[in-house]
Amino acid sequence: MSFRNYFARLAFFSSLVAVIGSCKVAVPPPMPVTLTMPDSYIGKKDTLMDGSIKWQYFFTDSLLVDLIGTGLENNLDLLTAAQRVEMAKAMYDIRKGALFPELNAVASSNLGNVNQNMVGNADQSQRINNIREEYFVGFQASWEIDIWGKLKDRRKAAWSRYLASEKGKHLLTTSLVADVARLYYDLLAVDYEVKIIRKNIDFQRTAVDVIKIQKAGGRATELAVQQSTAQLLRTKALEKEREQRIVELETELNLLLGRYPQHIERKKDISELALPSTLNEGIPSALLLNRPDIQQAELELLGAKADVQAARAAFLPSISISPYAGFNALTVSKLFQSPGSLAAGVLGGITAPIFNRNRIRSDFKYSVATRYEAFYNYQESIIRGYGEVLNNIKNINNLEAIYALKEQEVNELSNAVATSNISFTSGYATYLEVITAQKSVLEAELELANVKKEIFHSIISLYQALGGGWDETN
Repeated sequence: MSFRNYFARLAFFSSLVAVIGSCKVAVPPPMPVTLTMPDSYIGKKDTLMDGSIKWQYFFTDSLLVDLIGTGLENNLDLLTAAQRVEMAKAMYDIRKGALFPELNAVASSNLGNVNQNMVGNADQSQRINNIREEYFVGFQASWEIDIWGKLKDRRKAAWSRYLASEKGKHLLTTSLVADVARLYYDLLAVDYEVKIIRKNIDFQRTAVDVIKIQKAGGRATELAVQQSTAQLLRTKALEKEREQRIVELETELNLLLGRYPQHIERKKDISELALPSTLNEGIPSALLLNRPDIQQAELELLGAKADVQAARAAFLPSISISPYAGFNALTVSKLFQSPGSLAAGVLGGITAPIFNRNRIRSDFKYSVATRYEAFYNYQESIIRGYGEVLNNIKNINNLEAIYALKEQEVNELSNAVATSNISFTSGYATYLEVITAQKSVLEAELELANVKKEIFHSIISLYQALGGGWDETN
């Protein structure tokens, strides 16, 4: 047997073994059982709130709506997220392009030492000093035939991640809408606190004047004047604290709006806003599917599944063909002499992994682990979303009950202040009782404003938890 036939047969059997061995592909383990989501949160299936309501209709304050619109246009984090979507779209286009043949213009030359057997029947002038020249100008294509669907799976994974990046932007949008609304209501609450504090300053200033008059008449002591004046000064300090808080809130809100600090216009304080209707009905758990984070996790899971299929197909042989057409000659002068220098052909090959199978197997294991990670993230996002909705429903109901009690407390303490003033003037109460009553009503009024603000916060959080605020058709 000649060496040529021997090596030819050896190459054939080596390729055959590679093809047969590569067909032993690992099978991914089955996915864990999916948790069953409850039908509702508090036993009923109708709802008074739906995350699909557009934010322009959910928020009725025209000034707040304008602020949210400005934030959606100028927020820097949102603009950054838009670029991440473009990056994911470009990656999908790359994966999609891999399915089609690649065509290149080629201009090549080959110059080197060869032996006489390799030269063959070439012209004697080409065999001087064992030098061979060859030139080619034309077009060459390359195409990997996707017989196992590996490239399609990679494209599918890229498409899922592109959609997931869009959901990531939607998630950021819901957070932005909620954060702008919360800061806006924080401003309204602080405005009301300032009004309460200034009302108490006027009241306490009058009380100090009265005590000074009573001291002059011998009916009060210097200690009473000092205690009343100290309380007035403490309340004035609270006013300055709230004024600084307004500056900080406006700065924080302007940052979300993507602009330098400036005054935030508002026409009402939080005391002038009506509380929304109580959530008497349950909310179906199916509304969670509107949440962008759950949709994003689901798409990431689909992308990870496609990655597993692509990694599995990497064990199998790949087939590629490379047709070419152009001009080919052994000298530059004869390169474009048609039809003698015209050349066309097809190169084809089968490639099967042998020595790199450990790397492919490791890549497959990595893809499987990534799929499990995506699955658990998906499950966690559903459980977290369910808990957020449930917490906010309960929180709204409890805060409304607290608000009603706080209103009664403020009324009682306001009456107590009036009573203490009358009693003090009549000599039936001490200045300490008056000061205590004034301090208590101030604290109660500030707490009442804070509870009302928390109710609005919880309603915004419930709207966000149900996936509200990202609808791009607004």
